[in-house]
Amino acid sequence: MTITDEDCLAETLAFNEQFEATAAGRPARGQTPDATVLALLRRNRLGGHTPPVRLPQGRDRVVAGGVGVRMFVPDQVDGVYLHLHGGGWAFGSAGGQDERLWRLAVRARLAVVSVEYRLAPEHPFPAGPDDCEAAARWLVEHAPAEFGTGRLLIGGESAGAHLSVVTLLRLRDRHRITGAFRAAQLLFGPYDLSMTPSQRSFGSKRLLSNTESLRGSYELFTPGMEAEQRRDPEISPLFADLTGLPPARIVVGTEDPLLDDSLFLAQRWQAAGAPVELGVVAGAMHGFTLFPLTVTEREQRREREFLTAAGR
Repeated sequence: MTITDEDCLAETLAFNEQFEATAAGRPARGQTPDATVLALLRRNRLGGHTPPVRLPQGRDRVVAGGVGVRMFVPDQVDGVYLHLHGGGWAFGSAGGQDERLWRLAVRARLAVVSVEYRLAPEHPFPAGPDDCEAAARWLVEHAPAEFGTGRLLIGGESAGAHLSVVTLLRLRDRHRITGAFRAAQLLFGPYDLSMTPSQRSFGSKRLLSNTESLRGSYELFTPGMEAEQRRDPEISPLFADLTGLPPARIVVGTEDPLLDDSLFLAQRWQAAGAPVELGVVAGAMHGFTLFPLTVTEREQRREREFLTAAGR
């Protein structure tokens, strides 16, 4: 394992401490919030009250017979990036990162299509994966006519990274579609919902994600399932056959309870025959790219460089 950004470690750890101190003043999140608490968490996901900025460059559409997407199409398009947002399968939206996605679209010359997949617990597994699969199939069929290119890429952060891998596996196993998506960009995803050792041992540290918050997310997404059921490869892609998947870039921080998920997935991905670029960011917590840090700027540049070059 090669750890990057150690020159920024002091700044990154200081931010973690500040985040923990702020979180200590808020009630601890339970494993399975009721409807009232869930609604509050959705409005106030990170402890702030400012709604996400929605840019006029974003265009909302319905594709694939009923799946909502938000599109960002720059003047020059050399490829299409299917983006799946994070949020523990229960939070977030396709319109929650307009500024970042539009910046990526312009600088990487990509049409970005972000999926408004259905959220748990109102729509538990397999609703979200079904929507992502449908959007991916729509792109495979319609991208050349819609965007002038068949160069497709896929990726996301956290739950979106999980859904990206699940989508690639579904395309291969259900539709015999391989090679259509030429690369995968996977940020700090959960790939074993029965919990890897790093998930179980992380404890109650009040960073963006910890052991209990992960358990709560899994219960919302796959209600009533036991750990053994969550090891099903359709739910936990770490247990799937990964042959035929495209090159991947897998990123995680050393202070993320999902550290093992990325390390194990990278090993299995490479063993299955595809190139892997693994980035392990010193001191970074789960979701670090949401915050104004030096490592965030670096990660966004690396992501852009990877997606610009991938699949050419």
